[in-house]
Order: sequence, then C-alpha cells, then structure tokens
Amino acid sequence: MSNGVSSLTTHDLEFLRRPLHGFLSMAGGPLPPQPRPVWFEATAEDTIQLFTDPESLKVRHLRHDPRASIVVAAPVGERERWLSVAGRTTVEPDGAHDLCARLAARYWDLDDPARAADLAGILATDQVRLVIHPETVSRFVY
Repeated sequence: MSNGVSSLTTHDLEFLRRPLHGFLSMAGGPLPPQPRPVWFEATAEDTIQLFTDPESLKVRHLRHDPRASIVVAAPVGERERWLSVAGRTTVEPDGAHDLCARLAARYWDLDDPARAADLAGILATDQVRLVIHPETVSRFVY
C-alpha cells in the first residue's frame, strides 16, 4: 500500500530508527535526480535530519531550492518495504556534531579504532544539519 500523507506514523518511526541507509535527492539538483546514500535520524518532531559539510553540493542545491526527499528501503532478505519523505529542507548551523556522533554509534562499531578515528576526523570538520520537514510521506509494505 502506498499513500501520500504529511506525517510519519509510529510504524514509520520504528522503521526509520533502524540503521538503514537513506537515499537523498534535492529538487535543485541535476536532472535526472542523482540520489546519494546518507545516514539519517527521525526526530521526535517528525522531521528527518542528517549532517553534511556546509560547503557541500547538497547545501548549495538546497540554498537554491529547499525541496528534498529521502527514500529508505528494507534490506534484501526482508519483506519489501520502503518509505519516502519529501518536503522543505532547512540548513541548521547547530547540532551537527552531536547528530554525527549519534549516527556513527548507530552505523559503526566505535570500538574499532579505525572507525573511532573516522568519527574523530568528521568531528574535526565543520558540519551543518539538514532537516527535512515532511510535506508528503509515501510508503509501501508488501
């Protein structure tokens, strides 16, 4: 079933709290869209947030056109399921390092010295938060 609504359900949030990759596309980007895999977090405010370099192409596209979408799919071996969240996206100057640290702990084994060093490298650079404010949520569960 797929439907276009503007809010995330409890089942959506449960799905989005798993360590899955999202595929981000920006409206102001190239045509056809070229989604990029990203780490993300669903928030208590029903937004989706991720972090990036403030000089990244993502940020430049969003400053031109703030619309973006993220698609998250269940991995192979599970029943088919995907969720798409689209909406206006803001670039926030605060909270990116905290978000990065939370997501690294979710996606990586930080007891691995190489991964801990990777995280330290990211935290040593400037980062911003991208926050997608859902306007359309579509989903499919088979």
